[in-house]
Amino acid sequence: MDEAAFRRLISGRTQDFRSRLLRTGLRGLSLLYAAGMAVRNAAYDVVPGLIHNCDVPVISIGNLTTGGTGKTPVVAMVVDRLLAAGIRPGIVSRGYRADASGSNDEHRVLARQFPDVPHEQNRSRVTAAGQLLSTGGVDGIVMDDGFQHRRLGRDLNIVLVDATNPFGFGYQLPRGLLRESPRSLRRADLVLLTRSDLVSEETCRSISAEIVRRGPHLSDSVFPTRFEATCLIRPDGMPAPPDELAGRSVYLMSGIGNPEAFRTTCESLHTIVVGERVFADHHHYTESEVSEVLAEADRHSADGILTTEKDLVKLQSCYNRIWTVGIGCRFLHDDDSRAFDRFLGNTFPDVQQDAQTGSSDT
Repeated sequence: MDEAAFRRLISGRTQDFRSRLLRTGLRGLSLLYAAGMAVRNAAYDVVPGLIHNCDVPVISIGNLTTGGTGKTPVVAMVVDRLLAAGIRPGIVSRGYRADASGSNDEHRVLARQFPDVPHEQNRSRVTAAGQLLSTGGVDGIVMDDGFQHRRLGRDLNIVLVDATNPFGFGYQLPRGLLRESPRSLRRADLVLLTRSDLVSEETCRSISAEIVRRGPHLSDSVFPTRFEATCLIRPDGMPAPPDELAGRSVYLMSGIGNPEAFRTTCESLHTIVVGERVFADHHHYTESEVSEVLAEADRHSADGILTTEKDLVKLQSCYNRIWTVGIGCRFLHDDDSRAFDRFLGNTFPDVQQDAQTGSSDT
């Protein structure tokens, strides 16, 4: 069963006898998984020695559900804001589905955007943080996909909730997409409600109310955000305005956690989507697969092929045919953007104080 068929199954869209039977079996496995996660979280709650703290502040960016909430654009936004504030961040991540070089697609995307920001990948974020700190030169750490990686202590816990599917069809894995119970939101310091522009204001308020019900301390810390195309990257690698392909036919190619959101983004650029090929999240492309996509795009008479930055870094050999959509995270409200910056600043009080002292001395 491919990823799309699995999502149709767990969402309940398929109603035949086999699907209902499969969902019953998955529900049993989900109960076992949930029990294991509850025991694991309880251990971290009552045994402080299991958590390793760093000598610098740590910002964790994670989610409740598996895949597709937009962590990479949010990591980029946080890193960019820290750099603008004079803070030198480093990044640690697990490195899921890394290639033979030890680098995965998120690592390569962030390296393209921030070539001077160090980034360590390791299954153990504690080990990655230690490697990062051993090189010196960082004021803090941004931990990608860190909400469930509790061994590394954090000073700011940012959780992303996708407004288009906030609670993973209502079940923990594998019956749904929840990595752990929504009750774990009590560990969050703030929540970014991503893709808020794709649902109604009433739906946003309802989701926010449910988040606050799970974590009452978050009443002033749920910030709606959107993802928007910041630019296109031409096949020659040069940037172009987001509307460069408006009115032209395009074929989509992606291997990400939420391909539906990518299609919506491409349609928002007023392109004419004539077809698409969806691969599994973090997919490593073969030459034959890319050749099939190119041939399919030709059959549809597409003016261009659009893909994501995460896919681009694995498609360098095919650069002459493929355009890329650059995605950024934006707050829906300016007040929330300023509040978010205050959260970041409060996480680095010593660095901020040094910066203010330095500016007053000059």
